[in-house]
Amino acid sequence: MSMLRKIQYNSPVVLSFALISFLALVLGRLTGGASTMKLFCVYRASLTDPLTYVRFFGHVLGHTSFEHYIGNMLLLLVIGPSIEEKYGSANVLKCMAVTALITGLVQFLLFPGNALLGASGMVFMMIILSSFAGKSEGKVPLTLILVTVLYIGNEILTGVYAGADGVSQLTHVLGGACGLAMGFMLERRRA
Repeated sequence: MSMLRKIQYNSPVVLSFALISFLALVLGRLTGGASTMKLFCVYRASLTDPLTYVRFFGHVLGHTSFEHYIGNMLLLLVIGPSIEEKYGSANVLKCMAVTALITGLVQFLLFPGNALLGASGMVFMMIILSSFAGKSEGKVPLTLILVTVLYIGNEILTGVYAGADGVSQLTHVLGGACGLAMGFMLERRRA
C-alpha cells in the first residue's frame, strides 16, 4: 500500500488525455466502431448536428487500433509532462484544445471525403513546443530550428513526393505550426 501512495499523478492533463483516449479506444471496440465514428472522428457532416462540434475537438481522442494509440501516446507521455511542468496544466490544455480545433476545422473544410482521428497533430504540437525548453531571452534555440525543419519538413516532403494521402501530413504540419505559434506566445508571456 505504501508504494501506491508514492505514485504521483504528475501530469494531470497529459495523463488524463491518455486515459480518456484509451477509454475511447475501448468504447470503439465495444461498439464496433460506432462510437468512434459518432464522437472521435472528424469528417464533413451537417452543421446542424451538435456532434459535429464535439468531433472538432474529440477526433484527437480516437484511434484506429491499439498500435495507433500506443504510437501516439508513447510520444505524448514522453514529451507532455515536461511541457506541462514548464507551462502549466491550464496552458497545455489550451494548446491541446486549439490544436484539436484547428486540425478538426481544416479536415472538415478541405477533405470532405476523408475522416480524421488520432492524436498525431497533438504530438507534433508538443514536439515543437518542447523545443522551446532551451529558449532564453531574445534568442532562438538551434534545437527549435532543427526540430521544426526535420519534423515539419519531412511531413511536407512525404505529403508532396511520397504520394501519401496528404491528410495526416497536413495534420502533422498544422500541429507543428500550432506548437510553434503557441510556443512563441507562451514564451512571450513568461518574459
